[in-house]
Amino acid sequence: MYQYPKQILTMEQQVQSYIDAGMVITSRADVENALKLVGFYRLRGYSFHLYNNATKKYAPGTRFEDILKLYQFDRELAGLIFSMISKIEVSLRVRLVEALLIHGDPLVLQDSSIFKDKKLYWQNMSTIASEIARSNDVFIKHNFDNHEGEVPVWATVEVLSFGTLSKIIKNLKTGIGSSYAILAANYQYKSKKGNLVNPSQKMLASWIQSVSVLRNMCAHNSRIYNRTIHTAPEIPDVDKVTPTPAHSGLYQALLAMKYLRLSDEEWIVFVDEFDKLLQKYKSIISITAMNLPTEWKAHLSV
Repeated sequence: MYQYPKQILTMEQQVQSYIDAGMVITSRADVENALKLVGFYRLRGYSFHLYNNATKKYAPGTRFEDILKLYQFDRELAGLIFSMISKIEVSLRVRLVEALLIHGDPLVLQDSSIFKDKKLYWQNMSTIASEIARSNDVFIKHNFDNHEGEVPVWATVEVLSFGTLSKIIKNLKTGIGSSYAILAANYQYKSKKGNLVNPSQKMLASWIQSVSVLRNMCAHNSRIYNRTIHTAPEIPDVDKVTPTPAHSGLYQALLAMKYLRLSDEEWIVFVDEFDKLLQKYKSIISITAMNLPTEWKAHLSV
């Protein structure tokens, strides 16, 4: 068996490793309590940017209590974002069903004629079938018991993952009066000239995928602060920043949330709460660590 080069540290050794690396600790008992609740490895993500691998030392003045505050900020940020994404997700499901029902068929998702790529259609159907089969929702069981196992679109959409919804939308046929055109009209954005524009399928799907990744990060208690988010949404020219960031991060994902917002009023409240959170922790956070440009509020505003 492979011998991993690093050893498991006891709680006392974990605290001592902080001290040896030059971290400022005012109460050893408080540090031990935080490590018991949060964990040494998880907190490492909030301090690695302050650690010099060459010298094995933290930047002078690095305080454990500030690392813990960064973690607390991240948890509050995740809660705020997750709450907003939940509303976006529910709204998207409603709007997709509304758009699909123009075909007048409760089982419209089984109709390959409304989709562009037939191979992709069957791949998506396999995923849809799997997600329905995994569901324990009472309305799914109702259709199993009373309707020969056929599940109408309004019930199916409720149990599909955000990612699967994105794949379905990306494969819909387009054109005037199509389901996609009806759906896209809910997500118009302003061009640089101030005109309202329907997003392309590729663009809309990229927004959904980006928000889906951010949602999962929040749901699984992953760190959001100071990290790259590799699933990048397609950003309209009006919101692109110069110079182009070296990587995609929270700023781009927040823009995707803005484009998918359920209403201007809800989004204005969210941006205000986000701003208040940044102000609350302004002494320890960096907006550049979240990929936010200095004019982030102007871009996130509607």
